[in-house]
Amino acid sequence: MISNLAHIHPNAQIGANVTIDPFSVIHDDVVIGDGTHVMSNVTIFSASRIGKNCNIFPGAVIGAVPQDLKYRGEYTLAEIGDNTTVRECVTIHRGTTDKNTTKVGSNCLIMAYAHVAHDCVVGNNVILANSVQLAGHVTIDDYAIIGGMSAAHQFTHVGKHTYIAGMSAIRKDVPPYVKAAREPLSYVGINNVGLSRRGYSKETIEEIFKIYHILFVEKHIVSKAVELIESMLPSTETRDEILGFIKKSEIGIIKRHSQTSGDEDIAF
Repeated sequence: MISNLAHIHPNAQIGANVTIDPFSVIHDDVVIGDGTHVMSNVTIFSASRIGKNCNIFPGAVIGAVPQDLKYRGEYTLAEIGDNTTVRECVTIHRGTTDKNTTKVGSNCLIMAYAHVAHDCVVGNNVILANSVQLAGHVTIDDYAIIGGMSAAHQFTHVGKHTYIAGMSAIRKDVPPYVKAAREPLSYVGINNVGLSRRGYSKETIEEIFKIYHILFVEKHIVSKAVELIESMLPSTETRDEILGFIKKSEIGIIKRHSQTSGDEDIAF
């Protein structure tokens, strides 16, 4: 049902069984997929693409121009995948000429007051808790969970299946499958509970543990740790994925906190 009290531009493309509640504004050049619910007082600006069966809660703003002084009005997009929930007062801005698109994947939960800035790429099944703030050009891979009131610096990369504690400052890249906490943000173990829940085998979890033991616990410099991992552990999809992430990092990865005792399962 589309309320008569909503303002919808005649050029907006609205899918089947879409609900738009009173006082929401849908601008020109917007596409909203089937079954999506846009609640009251939502603003969806031009060049926004919303997937199917999404829930957009009151006060959310999607597709506003980026907060970037280099932006000169070029045509860019903001995209949200299917089955994603965007809670109250979330802001998701359009891209710039860097990537041309800001992307939030499918099956995500973006909690209240979170901000996804220009040119961010948020994968599938990601949870951004309340008031998480992503600066421009941040990449968050699939199944990552970022705790409330955390902030990610520009160009940082958070790997898949990570868990980052609330109120964290993400200044360095966070490799996949780990838990991170403390200040400065540090490795505190692998995300073994999350991996088990998502069907990773005991053998794969043990392999991940061994990789990060060499990388973080044995206190090698990163380049030496990578050499040791490559020489000591056989090539597998998981090993090569982790090493590939580390090698591609342009700003460096987090370190192990100096006060951490034990290899993992640090409570926080």
